[in-house]
Amino acid sequence: MAAVELLMPKMGESIIEATILGWLKQEGDTIEMDEPICEIATDKVDSEVPSEVSGTITKILYKEGDVVAVGAPLAIIETEAGSASAQAVPAQQQAPTPEPAQQVAAQIEQQVEQVAAPAAVAVASFSGRFYSPLVLNIAKEEQISMQELDSIPGSGKDSRVTKADILNYIENRPQGGFQTVQKQQVQQQAAPTKQAPVETNVVATQNEPKPVSKAPVPQSTALATSGQASTSASGNVEIIEMDRMRKLIAKHMVNSVQTSAHVTSFVEADVTKIVNWRNKIKDGFAKREGEKITFTPIFMEAVAKAIKDFPQINCSIEGDNILMKKDINIGMAAALPNGNLIVPVIKNADQLNLVGLTKKVNDLANRARQGKLKPDEIEGGTYTLTNVGSFGNVMGTPIINQPQVGILAVGIIKKKPVVIETEAGDVIGIRSMMFLSHSYDHRVVDGALGGKFVRRVADYLEQFDANREL
Repeated sequence: MAAVELLMPKMGESIIEATILGWLKQEGDTIEMDEPICEIATDKVDSEVPSEVSGTITKILYKEGDVVAVGAPLAIIETEAGSASAQAVPAQQQAPTPEPAQQVAAQIEQQVEQVAAPAAVAVASFSGRFYSPLVLNIAKEEQISMQELDSIPGSGKDSRVTKADILNYIENRPQGGFQTVQKQQVQQQAAPTKQAPVETNVVATQNEPKPVSKAPVPQSTALATSGQASTSASGNVEIIEMDRMRKLIAKHMVNSVQTSAHVTSFVEADVTKIVNWRNKIKDGFAKREGEKITFTPIFMEAVAKAIKDFPQINCSIEGDNILMKKDINIGMAAALPNGNLIVPVIKNADQLNLVGLTKKVNDLANRARQGKLKPDEIEGGTYTLTNVGSFGNVMGTPIINQPQVGILAVGIIKKKPVVIETEAGDVIGIRSMMFLSHSYDHRVVDGALGGKFVRRVADYLEQFDANREL
């Protein structure tokens, strides 16, 4: 028998920790290889951690709601043989004893507590309710007091507030916030005294809330620090602080603009053949494959072909070095129901046929909307495609998704009169036209390369085989 550590998996370069949402297995349960053992959450996605070995769970090292660093052991599994991908407990800890697995687990648990306790310890409020560090960090960023935190309903074990609970609360937080409601109540009670106007803050104590007076604060300062929707003195401007996800998006966008020298080239493409072909085959395709075929996989196929023609587009910059990427991993920007965006990545897109691309695009888009993407499905992109036409936009100037050096936006497909060159002379016809906008990093992609690339994508779209079989 061997004791094997189940480690918190690596989930991308920018992710260093994750929160345990729940355990799908308990101590003493048997588990098969690749069977999920727990659910975890990061700022980007929720996912499951599969077991890398078959055996029996002898020790679970963390509780629900704990924040665990990437690479830290989550549980101990007793198995007949170790796994090449799992980290076996050192040999000196496996010396024969009456209860070897339990002693190994106890030693590891002690080490984990010594190293991770400062970051993973849960905090209790005056009400005795416990909160994970992740929830407390979110509350701190959103300026939610402990008293307000105690008022949030929890869906976790023992009514613990989960990440989803607090984010849902923030999204539907009453205008003015919890403290503002309390202030209004205090001010109403104090109104008959006609004292000089002062601002009151409610401080959470073990007993009843008590108003604490402070010196008057200028309105501009109060608005900047309240973290809640508020109205200016004129009554014509509402100031609303960004939510947590919007702050992350803003930081990423500003970082991209400050990092890359953005240039955008535009091309208009005649996609009439594609529109007519899709209209002809979409019903039969849906009946045969059980999937809808959209324009996105067709655009992605053209982008993959153009990248193979211009591999310099498929790179990133590290210092003074250009890192050429051999894999063509195309990210596709997907809008989420809450209005935010996420970019799932189709790995090795150039190796998939149109049916494969369609199934992959549909699968990632559906799971993105359901919040079921795995961490590695939003990492490793080498180029990005975004469809601004889905919002009715003619064209756009997209911001590069770092550390990539290019991003292509496709606009809405519109019918318009176009001059068509024929052997008999020029004629005017109704064609389905679409703009392509290619933003690229001028530090490494010159105008000639950036312009030729987007022109090549348009050529592949215009040369689409109208008689193509799937």
